[in-house]
Amino acid sequence: MFVTKLNVDGFKNLKKINIKPHQNINIFCGKNAQGKTNLIESIWLCSGVKSFRNTKDKSMIDINGEVSNIELSFKDKIREQVINYNMAKPNFKDKNVYLNGVKLKAPSNLFGNFDCVIFTPEDLELSKGSPDNRRKFLDLSVSQIKNSYNSIIIKYENILEQRNALLKNINQGKSSIEDLDIWDTQLASMGAYISLLRYNYTKKLNIFAKRLFSEISDNKENLELCYFSTVYDNIDDKKDYRGEMTEEYLRCLKNSVKDDIRAGFTSKGVHRDDLVGYINGLAVRDFASQGQHRSLALILKLAQAYILTEETKDAPCILLDDVLSELDVSRQKFVISKINDMQVFITCCNMNIPFDKNSSGKIFFIENGRIVKKNQG
Repeated sequence: MFVTKLNVDGFKNLKKINIKPHQNINIFCGKNAQGKTNLIESIWLCSGVKSFRNTKDKSMIDINGEVSNIELSFKDKIREQVINYNMAKPNFKDKNVYLNGVKLKAPSNLFGNFDCVIFTPEDLELSKGSPDNRRKFLDLSVSQIKNSYNSIIIKYENILEQRNALLKNINQGKSSIEDLDIWDTQLASMGAYISLLRYNYTKKLNIFAKRLFSEISDNKENLELCYFSTVYDNIDDKKDYRGEMTEEYLRCLKNSVKDDIRAGFTSKGVHRDDLVGYINGLAVRDFASQGQHRSLALILKLAQAYILTEETKDAPCILLDDVLSELDVSRQKFVISKINDMQVFITCCNMNIPFDKNSSGKIFFIENGRIVKKNQG
């Protein structure tokens, strides 16, 4: 899968961007705050995922402009397709998104059409950061291969919010404990489904990550990834998420209800689970070095790309937003060597990137939101 054309105008500071990217390497080069990351973000939005920078809707349109238009053409293993992603003031939240001229209900309906994997400097904290970041990583990864999954996550979060509000009311004597039943039933049903899909994805992730981590450590370190559930002692061989798994989830909620009422929140569930790693049998969270954390973060993203390729039979586009500058040369070379058969978009302030001498691509120099020069590599 690769982008054939990208036209962007009015998205943040970008003005009249019209480029035909190379099928291999594309470098957006320029000083800070010129629009390099905005270009990466415009590509990312066309995958149907929210901004990786948590950009608010009103900030997506240039402060001096009225509209934002993104048009991305891409070619997959079957055909060439076109995505249009348009916004206008003052109705920032009303995004007009089209796929091949057909208007979609929401940007998330783009899931499964144009696939990207993004690396940012913040992703280097994926291994040692909050479990919430790893849960989001798992949920995004699953969503990319199972399009309906994202809507289940949203529903789960909404019901969890309702249950937590009710727990506080019960604690204050404003509601009855019996009122929890309707929320518990729904939470258990969706939680069981989410648990199973996350667990199955983690098993695939472990296969790729184990091999990649062995390579990046010169075969000196063995990695194991596991899905840690606060509900299930063991998910292995479980498949009946509608029956057995839902019942077990519901029992867990019932067993912890007294503690939940005292605390005012739901203490067990997929919203408290984690993706955990072990290097040579030692917990990554407690014993990994800074270098090991960084290596694992890179491995997780590479494995995500490989799983997408395996599941869709088409390699995703790779977006590297200023991440190579955060890595030492050996890790830079490792990442580049693992994505050399995919289309790659890289942002950088200088050209000190250790590409293979046989690499081919294009360099786009950006200044004040415009492409000021193009070089064919």
